Amino acid sequence: MAEYRHVRVLFGEDEIAARNVEIADAVAKREPKDLLVVAVLKGSFMFAADLMRALHRAGMAPQVEFMHISSYYEGTVSSGQVTILKDVESDVRDRDVLLVDDILESGRTLAFAKDLLTARGARVTTCCLLEKPHKRAVNLDADIVGFECPDLFVVGYGMDVAHSFRELPFIGVIEKGDGVSS
Repeated sequence: MAEYRHVRVLFGEDEIAARNVEIADAVAKREPKDLLVVAVLKGSFMFAADLMRALHRAGMAPQVEFMHISSYYEGTVSSGQVTILKDVESDVRDRDVLLVDDILESGRTLAFAKDLLTARGARVTTCCLLEKPHKRAVNLDADIVGFECPDLFVVGYGMDVAHSFRELPFIGVIEKGDGVSS
């Protein structure tokens, strides 16, 4: 990996925390029954954890499951092929499912997961922390979006490049040594 001077903050900790509260309130207003949060790993794990706590504070008691599906592997560009690496263990039939993902870009991963859960009998609401609206390869819009994101490769708050930068408490863009953003 090249030398990096720092990561430029796009969305800070406080901004993300405030938006999580707004998202939880929006979910609560939908009055879901037997809510199951399905977090798409790995990128959404921080968002899902903070959102679960915000849902609790909004008076809800959701259960949580995880799906690990990917179209990126080690690269920074979607391969176009979605693969299930870990599936949910719970029966989702007749449940309200909040499908939580970190970023809606091509839409392939989210569409795949939504279609799979819907086919199993779930009522699925999609929720993405970030959306890149001009990158869509499939006809899909998230029901709930945290932030519209510029067309930059972002890291932090669970998102990575080659398994690095997930630990950052904010969402940012890596600044290369020459000052050019990736």
